Amino acid sequence: MEDRHLFEETVSSEQVFDGVVVKLFRDGVILENGEKSVREVIKHPGGVCVLPVDGDGNVYMVRQFRYPFKKVLLELPAGKLEPGEDPKTCGIRELSEEIGAKAEKVTYIGKIYPTVAYDTEIIWIYLAEGLTFGGGQHLDPEEFVDVVKLPFDKAYEMVLNDEIPDAKTQVGILRGMHMLKNRDK
Repeated sequence: MEDRHLFEETVSSEQVFDGVVVKLFRDGVILENGEKSVREVIKHPGGVCVLPVDGDGNVYMVRQFRYPFKKVLLELPAGKLEPGEDPKTCGIRELSEEIGAKAEKVTYIGKIYPTVAYDTEIIWIYLAEGLTFGGGQHLDPEEFVDVVKLPFDKAYEMVLNDEIPDAKTQVGILRGMHMLKNRDK
């Protein structure tokens, strides 16, 4: 017999919103104790975040207005996956679109589930090295970002000092720093 400890069985699912980026579902579930409950789930196509690091130890980030928080935030280049798109391919595209760069080497450094309680989004994170620039940004018509170049150590300090609140950026910088420091050993 299968161990059902902590699992919830979906017994119904109703789509209650169909948006441009997300879809919202209200699911009926049976808990491990046999009781019924409701779960609201945002279905998201997922995304990619890229940590671009140049040969001089600088990281390239973007400043972008984030409507839910009514603030301009400093983030790593990132974007939404298109249906069926490979995450690494998406990361290479976003690197070109947002900062106008190509990378000689793109390395997977992990993934995060940013909002596990109610959202299916997964963000894949890549390190981009051997950067070349040319052709400028290729932003979507409704996208406005400024490119910011910082010493990697400064970006790392900003994460630790709570100056960069974006989760994907924090994880990308922390994992990237760990990977690069351990590569040199």
